[in-house]
Amino acid sequence: MKKIAIIGGTGLQSLPGFSPESEDYFNTPYGTPSAPLLQGTFAGKPVVFLARHGKAHSIPPHKINYRANIWALHSVGVREVLAVAAVGGIHRHMLAKHLVIPHQLIDYTWGREHTFFEENHVQHIDFTEPYTERLRQKLIHAASTLSFETHEQGVYGATQGPRLETAAEIERMAWDGCDIVGMTGMPEAALAREMGLEYACCAVVANAAAGRGDGIISMTEIEENLVNGMENVRQLLAAALQIL
Repeated sequence: MKKIAIIGGTGLQSLPGFSPESEDYFNTPYGTPSAPLLQGTFAGKPVVFLARHGKAHSIPPHKINYRANIWALHSVGVREVLAVAAVGGIHRHMLAKHLVIPHQLIDYTWGREHTFFEENHVQHIDFTEPYTERLRQKLIHAASTLSFETHEQGVYGATQGPRLETAAEIERMAWDGCDIVGMTGMPEAALAREMGLEYACCAVVANAAAGRGDGIISMTEIEENLVNGMENVRQLLAAALQIL
């Protein structure tokens, strides 16, 4: 049986309903992962849970050790990854608390350790389709059995952070074709591909992106939206695990 990992982002440092059975600490060739790997069961299925920003949400997006995270998951036998992320909605029909299952991404990050292939080994991966379509379709099918709004595709624009974007930057991203904006989509997806892991993302719209709402972006509003949005994610993950 393939092991499935859930990577929790902002708003999902822990997974309600998850029953941990072990807490594994790692020192990988690339350093220490964001948090210990929690192995246990969720919705009756064995899963590995990793808090991307750390147990206390203390690691900003540009400081996450993405390589150590992916290496550690692979080392315990994970072969499928469901990554959860909080994002801003660039288009007005992607409202707060909606879920998005992105199908493409554009990388605007810089300076991050973004590959396992740096020394004495040149390797190129095909990244035409950054998300595993089979996993995407499983998430979409699971969402169809639930009552909340889920968008079946979207282009994820990955920015550097930790600051939010300017209105002009969001305007450029819209022209580039982005539908949602987040800070952790890369290099996580590419590293998973390098390691041979199947990978899909479930994004929660936490707010309207800069210049797309009615005023300044309120962190209080984001946090409130994530409470409800992450409950939808929990339900979606539980439903998806039954068909994976």
